[in-house]
Amino acid sequence: MKALVIDCACSRMTVAAKNEDKTFTAIYDIGMRQSETLVPAMDYVLERCSLAKNELDYTALTIGPGSFTGLRLGISALKAIECAFGKPVYGISSLETYAFPFLESEFPTVSCIDANKDRFFAGIYKAGIAVLEDGDYDIPFIIEQLKAIEKINVSGMKADVDKLINLLQKNGCNTVFNKLAVSAVTTDSLFALAEKKLTAGFQPLQEYDGPIYLRASEAEIKLATS
Repeated sequence: MKALVIDCACSRMTVAAKNEDKTFTAIYDIGMRQSETLVPAMDYVLERCSLAKNELDYTALTIGPGSFTGLRLGISALKAIECAFGKPVYGISSLETYAFPFLESEFPTVSCIDANKDRFFAGIYKAGIAVLEDGDYDIPFIIEQLKAIEKINVSGMKADVDKLINLLQKNGCNTVFNKLAVSAVTTDSLFALAEKKLTAGFQPLQEYDGPIYLRASEAEIKLATS
């Protein structure tokens, strides 16, 4: 298949194109400068795969949770391609994407993104099924979910994994952790998950669909409390 996928959920942005059995991936660890880099990055990976936007079978992205700015940027870029060329956009949970490489593990996987203030966007996956739905959780809640689990994988960006495990252990969690910092090439999981959805007949994102926000933005919180 021919596809373009992007992960803008965290500060490290990953963009990849696929032309049948040829894949090219670009990784940008650029913090908040995604807006000036994403479109040129998309053009670059497509060119390296000898692909034009009108030749794509689909596009896909991490749709959240994650960075407010990154998620909005990613969905706007891919919906522009959809509008111009009629190419379907598939939205994949960021946490499912980060848990996917460990689908075959005998242990469940808690997938995490640091949400600051000792809270995490997290979900628990076992054999590809969410046994704890993606949510914005504090440390005591996560510890409660892990009480009956003897051993668990922890997946996400390395800094997020380290922070979560440290906080859980400091607060008395006795679960044994397998630290599994996710590969920088998260787009490999996006290709696999999007094609699984496409094959199963799942609907792509509709015109009115947007990113998944599990928490109000700082601006929204300030407005609500003013």
